[in-house]
Amino acid sequence: MHAKLIRTCVAAAILIGGTAEGMAAGGPFTRGCAARDMQIMMMLEAGAISPQKLNDAVRSMTHARMMCFDGQVMDALALYDQIAHSIASEWSLAGQGH
Repeated sequence: MHAKLIRTCVAAAILIGGTAEGMAAGGPFTRGCAARDMQIMMMLEAGAISPQKLNDAVRSMTHARMMCFDGQVMDALALYDQIAHSIASEWSLAGQGH
């Protein structure tokens, strides 16, 4: 499942028009956006979350990436924060069930 998530995220990044080389070369995808994107990816891989939450998070990440590419960096970073909060909330709920 994690390999599928990674493939989906990479495919989305390429579809949006960014490659790792383009991002590293100072393209429109800022370092802040790239750092938050990677942080969310690691959070998704680190914890068990429901398939629906995973799907929602990946969809929201794609939207945040598009916002970054459009120059709406502050709004994108706020969206990344919302995604992280949602994942952390899911972890808290899962921990209460044990």
